[in-house]
Amino acid sequence: MKKILITLFLFVCLSANAVEKKNNFSIEIFEKAKASGKTMVINSYEVWCGTCSKQTKILDQAEKEFKNIIFLSYEQSKNKDIAQLLGIKFWTTIVVYKGDNEVSRIVGQTDKETIYSTIQKGI
Repeated sequence: MKKILITLFLFVCLSANAVEKKNNFSIEIFEKAKASGKTMVINSYEVWCGTCSKQTKILDQAEKEFKNIIFLSYEQSKNKDIAQLLGIKFWTTIVVYKGDNEVSRIVGQTDKETIYSTIQKGI
């Protein structure tokens, strides 16, 4: 009984910290944005990852502030082809492109200042 209660408690606590994550990355959108010279921020995440949730919250806020930037996200375990295409090995990776060029890449950063300065490198 004790194990069941502990498991239930952990499930409720972890669910409370969950962030809605989106899978809106497609090769078509990626290639079109590259060809147009637009800035893109690509977020690689896993649903169960706490660091990813923190990054996603910051990126959701950034998306509201940086109106002319395309924000794309994908779940790495379900989209290994995307990870391979972008050379992403860790699910806590954020990559910024300006047209065809990758201008910045960070892994595991959860503070707003670092993420925002990385995004600004693409502007």
